[in-house]
Formats: sequence, C-alpha cells, structure tokens
Amino acid sequence: MKKTNYKLAISFCCIFCLCLLYACKKSFLDKQPQGALSANVLANKTGVEGLLIGAYHMVGGEGGAPGTVWGAAASNWVFGSAIVDDSYKGSVPADQMTEGFSTLATFTYATNNPYLNEKWRAMYDGVQRANDVLRVLPLAKDISADDAKRIVAEARFLRGHFHFELKRIFNNIVYADETTTETRNVDDAGAYIDYWPKIMGDFQAAIADLPETQPQAGRANKSAAKAYLARCYMEQHKYTEAKPILEDIIANGKTAKGEKYDLVNYQSNFNAAQDNGPESIWAYQASVNDGSGTNGNYGDNLQFPNGSGPGGCCGFNNPSINLANAYKTDANGLPLLDTYNQGNMVSAATSPYTGNIDPRIDVVMGRPGIPYYDWGIVPRNDWIRSPADNGWFSPKKMVYAKSQVGSLSSTETSFWGPTQMSAINVNLIRFAEVLLWAAECELAVGTPAKALAYVNRVRNRAADPTGWVYLNSAYNASTGKYTTQTTPADNYKVSPYPAGAFDDKVFAAKAILFEERLELAMEGQRFFALRRFDNGTGLMTTILNNYIAVEKTRPSFYIANPNVVFAPKYQWFPIPQQQIDVKNATGKVFLKQNPGF
Repeated sequence: MKKTNYKLAISFCCIFCLCLLYACKKSFLDKQPQGALSANVLANKTGVEGLLIGAYHMVGGEGGAPGTVWGAAASNWVFGSAIVDDSYKGSVPADQMTEGFSTLATFTYATNNPYLNEKWRAMYDGVQRANDVLRVLPLAKDISADDAKRIVAEARFLRGHFHFELKRIFNNIVYADETTTETRNVDDAGAYIDYWPKIMGDFQAAIADLPETQPQAGRANKSAAKAYLARCYMEQHKYTEAKPILEDIIANGKTAKGEKYDLVNYQSNFNAAQDNGPESIWAYQASVNDGSGTNGNYGDNLQFPNGSGPGGCCGFNNPSINLANAYKTDANGLPLLDTYNQGNMVSAATSPYTGNIDPRIDVVMGRPGIPYYDWGIVPRNDWIRSPADNGWFSPKKMVYAKSQVGSLSSTETSFWGPTQMSAINVNLIRFAEVLLWAAECELAVGTPAKALAYVNRVRNRAADPTGWVYLNSAYNASTGKYTTQTTPADNYKVSPYPAGAFDDKVFAAKAILFEERLELAMEGQRFFALRRFDNGTGLMTTILNNYIAVEKTRPSFYIANPNVVFAPKYQWFPIPQQQIDVKNATGKVFLKQNPGF
C-alpha cells in the first residue's frame, strides 16, 4: 500500500479554510480570493503547502466545484476512449443519457452537455487553486527562498497541466494566472486568442526551478515538466522543438524518486502495489481508506465489470470488438494494420479468431475464457451489463486484483466505496508514450531508423513472456505477474518490425499510430492521438467513420444509433454554454463558442 499520499498532507483545518476560501466566490477566475477567511490565515508554510496539496488534489478532477463527476476524471476515459474506437459507452443505452454521455458517444455534442461542464469546472477549479498558492506565498514569512522557489515551480506546473487539459479538449479556452482580473478567449476584434505560449511558459518556468527529485513520489519534478512541454509541442506539430526534449528525457530523465525512466512489466503500470515505478512520468496519486471518501479515483469508478465480477457495477467503457481485433498479429508477430478488422472476430462466441495475438490484449481487457488477475476465468456475458450493446469485453486497467480487496480497494462507507474505489494511480504520461512521441518526431524531422528503434523498444517489452497471462496459474498481485508460466492463455506472438520497415514513411506513420493504440489502449489517449495524426488530412474522420460503419453490424451501441457519423468539427468539444452565458452576461463577448456549434 502506498505510504505517500499528498491528499492527506493537508490538515482538516486547512481543508475547512479552503472550503471557505472557494465557497464565497462567484467568478473565481476573475477575482482575487474573497470570503469570510482572510488569506493571511494561510500565509505561513503550513498554509501554503496545504493550498498546494489542494491544487494537486484537483488533478483527479474530483472534490472541487459541486457537480464535478465522471466527465472530470483524470483519465479522460469519457473523451479519450469511450467515444472513439477504443471502447463503447457501456452500461445500457439509456444510462447517462440525460447527463450527456450518450450524445458524446454518438457525435451529437450539445453545448449544454453536463460532462463538458464538469471538465471545464474541475480544471478551472484546479487553475484557481494553483493561483491561490502563488497569491498567498508572498505573504508568508516563514518559507525559505529555496522552498518558495520550489513551491512556485510546482504551482506553475499544476497550472500548466490544468490549462493543457482544457486546451486539448476545448481548444479556444481562457487562461488565468495569479494576476488575472478578467478572462477571455477572444480579443476586441473577436479573434480567438492563442494561449499556447502562456501554457508552455508555465512548463518552461517549472523546468527551470523544479528539482529532479522530490521527497514525495507524486510531486512534479523537472523531468515531468519537460515531458509536458514536449507534449505541448506535439499537440502543435512542432516536432523540431519537441525532438531534443524527448531525447533528453529518454537519455537522462528520472522519476521524482530518482529512478531512471525505463519500461517495466506492462501490467505493473496498472497495479496499485507498484505505483510510481520507473515508467511513471506523471500520474494522479489515487488512494483509499484514508478518510477522503469518494475523492480518490472516483471519476473512474464506472469502469468496472458489471455483475458478479470485480466491483459489481457498472459496466461502462467496455473495450470494443474493433480494439480487440487490433491485437491480431500475423505469422511473424506483426500487426495486421489494414486487415485486422476483417474475418473472424477475437473471442466471438462462434467462429472465433484462432490466430496469433499480441499479449497486451489480456492486460488491456477482460475477455471470455482468459484469466482476469486472481478473479478467475472471465465468463461470457455475465460481466457485461447489456451484451446486445457492448460486445463481450470488460475494462481492466483500472481494476484491482481480488487479493487486494480491502487493502488497495476501499473499505470506506461511501456509496461506491466497497466495490469501485481503488488505489491504482491514473497514468497521465508513461515512458512508453514518450518513446512513441519520439518515434513520431523522428519520422517527421529525424531518421526512420531511429523511429523504428523507439517503436521496437516498446514492442520488445510486449514480447517478454514473463509479463504474459498464463492459464492454470496463481496471480501474484505484488509483482503483477503469473507465478506458473507454463501455458500462455492464448497464441501470443509479438515481434519487432524488421530493419528498414520504416523507410516507407506512409507505412511508418500508420505503424506508429497503431502502436500507440495498442500500447495506450483504454488510457484516455486515443481520441487525442487520432486528432494529432490527422492534422487536417481527414484521417480521423476516415478511421472513425469506417469503425462506425462496421460496428453497426455488431453487438454494439451503434446498432441502436444507425445515423451516427463523425464530422471534422467534432475533433474539438464545444465550450459549455453555461460558462458562455455567465461570462457574457453583460452583453460583451468575453467567451466565444467554438466554430460549428
């Protein structure tokens, strides 16, 4: 069990003070903190560190403004996985329909969608908390210069993270720093303001002043800030700028604990007993049984098998048939980039696919006939809430082992506590992702051979049989491995691409995007990767409409939604109308809706 939990470092007194500080503000981005509590009460080392912990807590998306729930989840499973080809919405079609999930999953985004408002509110709550640290810090007289420098850097890193999350979902956002008195996303001429420079400025400042190591594993460090800066460049397709930063991270980057970044056993990335390992660059620090109630990884609690399996509820975010088929490999252990979704389907009840398969599939999802940690063999349909709408696969990456029940799952008496809360960290950037970003950069402005080497490093990890799932074996939750490695659970075969394979840049780009899908499946990244690779080419629209067309013939959510189609404008989400109405209440336009909505 994790011994470091930055949510708990804040005292109950500070929690009370923070509640007063936030509850009394009507427009918290545009005004200095006001209310019954003076900032001077927090103007000391304990108070400032408490405010900083409060900002860290909002990385999880919960515990801030009322009404921040599933849409605010740190993993972005709603926006990044469940509305594209990673997974289905799950549950039953009517569940979360009025809340807005169904309209997201059918690409009919409404400007008043509650899920979008949840994300907006939670991330700006995080921005405000980071800014409050920077406002109160100068008033404190018992903080050393070195500590003050570190605190400022952490607050600016967090502020950068919250704005980045908003930017990649809503695009035309507002930016608020600690001096802001008025926020807007358009200038006086009505043109959208580009806030990328300010977001990157926060990460650049964090890089300059953050330490390489931290006393607590969950705190931001210099390498994490570099990774975020590179990520900003990647979003803007500035590969020349991103490439040297990524090379530095790969060669020299360290975790906050001082461990050199490296790939670990794949399953270990999704095991609370092994959180904050060498592959973790930045993660939300989830915890349980600490008095925080539903404020752990609550936003991910719907992502459990339904019925008799682990959790017992709620059957959302079921991996798609398309995703399962993507793990098919040919006789040489290579992906079927163009034909994976043809022919027999993986784990179908009749005429199932029986060829080779990438072993990562059984870490990504629970599928019939395959062991699910130490919960036993996955039954067909029993864990699926509505088999007619959701295929036959269950989410897995955010689910704990049976032997971890009560220690790394919650025993608290909140509504979801006994079954759904876990201490599994939410990976926000993994080292494998950095390697794949570096491959993308090499293909654009470097050498195909180096891009190939990065991709093969990820594939070679998948090929390591010690990390596979095995039949007739106990599962060791402390190591994330099966103890008797005699009989693999399927015909696993994954191999590196041969030398020269990436000399064809069209093929290489397809292979890199495909590898990112296989490696990061169900981690809330797929939507954003598709958009990044699209870059105005129409690729995202083609991939998703091809996906939808086939899914309409399968037991999936789309059968009941025959008119679903993805249009290019849906690469961005609309700004919540509730926020526009508040900002523009005086008649002047401070917040302008995204094009097409």
